Parts: sequence; C-alpha cells; structure tokens
Amino acid sequence: MKIAVIFPGQGSQYLGMGSDFVQESVESNNLLKLAEEISDLPLEKLINNGPMEELTMNANLQPAITATNLICWKAMEKELGEQKVSYFAGHSLGEYSALCAAGVLSVEDTIRLVAKRGSLMEREGRQNPGGMRAVVGLTIDEVDQLISKYQGEGVVTTANHNTPEQVIISGDMQGLDDISVMAEEKGAKVIPLNVSVANHSPLVADAVPDFEDFLTEVEFKEPQTPVYFNVSAETSADPINIKKMMGRQIASRVRWCEIITQMIEDGVDTFIEVGPKTVLKGMLRKIKPKGVKLTTLQCDTPESLSACLAKLS
Repeated sequence: MKIAVIFPGQGSQYLGMGSDFVQESVESNNLLKLAEEISDLPLEKLINNGPMEELTMNANLQPAITATNLICWKAMEKELGEQKVSYFAGHSLGEYSALCAAGVLSVEDTIRLVAKRGSLMEREGRQNPGGMRAVVGLTIDEVDQLISKYQGEGVVTTANHNTPEQVIISGDMQGLDDISVMAEEKGAKVIPLNVSVANHSPLVADAVPDFEDFLTEVEFKEPQTPVYFNVSAETSADPINIKKMMGRQIASRVRWCEIITQMIEDGVDTFIEVGPKTVLKGMLRKIKPKGVKLTTLQCDTPESLSACLAKLS
C-alpha cells in the first residue's frame, strides 16, 4: 500500500466542519484556539454559526479551512501508527496544510501565512472584481485555445486544471461571459462558482509581491515527506524553491490533474482526502485511468476517521 494524503481548499467548506473533533478532543480544541489567536478571527463562531456568506470571504475562509484540515490531520496522524504516508499534496489553499503535514511549516506559521494570503486576496477581489467558473466537457488544451483566440476586452485565464474534462476559468465578468459563450458553443457546460475573487488569475497578481515580502519572515524547512506542488506538478526538497513557488501560487494555475496523474504513476494506490467534504475524492474518480484500481478515503469527522483506519488495517 502506497498512501498519499491530499488536502482540500476553498469550496469544500460547510457550517460545523471539524466541530466533532473540537468537541471530543482537547488537542483539536487547542489547535482551533491557537488559529483564532494567530488570525485574530472568531473562527469557531464563523465555522459553527456562519453566516455562510461571511465564512466564505477569503480573509475568513482561508484560516478556517486550514485550521479544519489540520485538526483532521492531527487526529489522523495520531492514529496512523506504523502506516507511512508516501506523498502529500493540497488543492490550492490546501497546499499549506500539506506543507505543515510534511514538516515544512509549523502550525503557527501555516496559520499566519494563510491569514495573510486570505486578507491580500480579499483586498485584490475588492479592487478587481471578478469570479470563477467551471468548464465541464472540454480539455485543458481546448480551453487554452479558446482563451488564446479571445479578442475581447475582458480578462480571463485557465485557473485550475482539475480533471481531464473539468477546467476552472477565472477573470472579470466580461471575460468570463465571453469565454462561457465560446465554451458552450463547443458543447461544454459552464457552472458559476460561489466565489467573489478571481483566484489564480492576473486580477490577484498584485497580492504576490506583498505576500512574497511576508514570506521572507517565515522559516521553511526541507519536507520530511515529499510534497507535490500546484505550480510545478512536481516535488521539491529545496526550501528556497518551495518558498518561491508559494509566492507565485496565488496567481498561477493549479495543476491538480497532473499532480494526481503523476502520483498514480509513482505507485500511489491509496488516497486519503483529509478535511471537509469529498470534492477531491470526486475529482480522483474522473482522473483515474481506466483499469487502475485505487482506494479513495476521506476523513473530516471521528466516524469517517474510524472508517478510514478500518480500511487501512
């Protein structure tokens, strides 16, 4: 058995996420309190009571999901025993949870970074309004081709390569509307996402220099377990290179489909999604080549943790 642990990002949130662990475990409760202290946000209240519109604001959601991911991971790590994880990865924001799990970042620095990242991206969203849409039914090359032919006045880019036929586009409303029409003419289905910021696009690029400045204050260590990175779809053991990639990641494409494909080629046969919901598990089913057998598990409650451990034993 070769295990990869993968962490979700924005879009996986729900009210009450991680709360069963927090109620049952002193360690989980302490981790949430620490995240509240570092981020200076009422995370427990936001997570449990919302309202969802407030929770989904970048500045609130990034520390909230990261704290939840880490609460779920710490609970799992404690129970894994002899089982070794071969690789970590995280989808967009989830990459910070992966870095923490791999020993690159401390819990404190992980929360500091995502709180700063969230506030900077929130700022850019206010200054450069936009959004994101899922294009279903076209390949990444087909979507890239549509955008390269685009002559309109809008701003639009391919933000996430999630599965062979699910690509997220990001940009201003003009660009999104224009490309949506072009994609639908090619037979694609276009689904608006519930975000107010054009993540992973030129519209948030002004956050990058400020975030890079902030990164200089944070110590990055060599990963104890390999991490696949969104920017490169490859692993890296160099803390300096990792720090550079994390700065660029805000405005760069998320190469998730490539990451999972490479992990499968590297022999991973068991994927565990650690954190709220099963978004990444759903993507895995669509990325997996025909004939390849995978075990896909998920953990965001004590019950789902027990189910995971039973499958791993």
